[in-house]
Amino acid sequence: MQRRLLAFLAVLSVSVAVEAAERVFDFSLTPPGSMPEGFSAFRAGVGKEADWKVVLTEVPSSFKPVSAKAAEANRLPVLAQVAADPVDERFPVLVFDGERYGDMTLTTRFKIAGGATEQMAGVVFRAQDEKNFYVVRANALDGNVRFYKFLQGERSAPVGNSIPVSRGDWHELTVRCVGNRIHVLFDGKEAIPELSDNSFLSGKVGFMTKSDSLAYFSEAKVSYKPLETLATSMVRELSERQPRLLNARIYGKTTSKPELHVLASKAGDEAGKLAEETELKVFSENQSYFAKTKTEHIVTAPLHDRNGETVGVVKFFLKPFPGQTEAAAITRVLPIVKDLEARVSSARDLTD
Repeated sequence: MQRRLLAFLAVLSVSVAVEAAERVFDFSLTPPGSMPEGFSAFRAGVGKEADWKVVLTEVPSSFKPVSAKAAEANRLPVLAQVAADPVDERFPVLVFDGERYGDMTLTTRFKIAGGATEQMAGVVFRAQDEKNFYVVRANALDGNVRFYKFLQGERSAPVGNSIPVSRGDWHELTVRCVGNRIHVLFDGKEAIPELSDNSFLSGKVGFMTKSDSLAYFSEAKVSYKPLETLATSMVRELSERQPRLLNARIYGKTTSKPELHVLASKAGDEAGKLAEETELKVFSENQSYFAKTKTEHIVTAPLHDRNGETVGVVKFFLKPFPGQTEAAAITRVLPIVKDLEARVSSARDLTD
């Protein structure tokens, strides 16, 4: 037990070190009766559609009062899902559309205020779309905290522990993700042993209830390490592992910029530049190209997804060694290209 706790604390210290930004969800900026801007609502499962709004309710301060005369609670704006429906397998979800997060810590205070069929509140994280996301939720009726995931719309078996979750009281729920590891805390204490899942390594965050549950959410925030795109991560790793690499570029297309252009480069100021004749030819003809100068050998190769479709171009600027031939230069980079392609399931992956 002690060893597991020490390992858990070590992971927490690492995650704190890598998180460099914070977003606070301030529901006081939204007029009561309205859904917060920047969010989108949907209903997973069946039943009545979700209806998320900011409402006013009494919220006790998370800080100790400075005097006995200080008010114990204030009437403050909080987030709530107000459309009740007792049907089972109804999961109203509200997701923040502004950013995707990889390594992050999501924390919120919540209160389960009502519900006859269910009394449940939780958070959604690493959401890909309406059918693919992780969930951690607390259940006041059954007294437990559990994790599960939606994969292509199908809900997995839950994983978790029996923990008293009182109705009508404010609690704190925290989810911390580092790589494929997931940590869950309830009221500041470890609620579920460390989880490991490779389904989603980044995504959006949000809130969820179930069935006819009435739950309030307040003081929500996410601390995170700014997310690198896969193309940026690939170039950074190439630069670290290939000492003879003078420069590297990955080209691709995006919805906002459909022309082939630099997605990432070892020389950071090149990002966004349009592809030139060589890169366009390599992309369209699906063939590698070699060129050289007095100081560098240049190999430009197509980049494929797992279905073999050309989704980009990777360009290597190599420091030559005596006697290096065109064939030798291409032979040097092809295994590297294969390693990159193993990480690309679709063109979208390069920019996620």
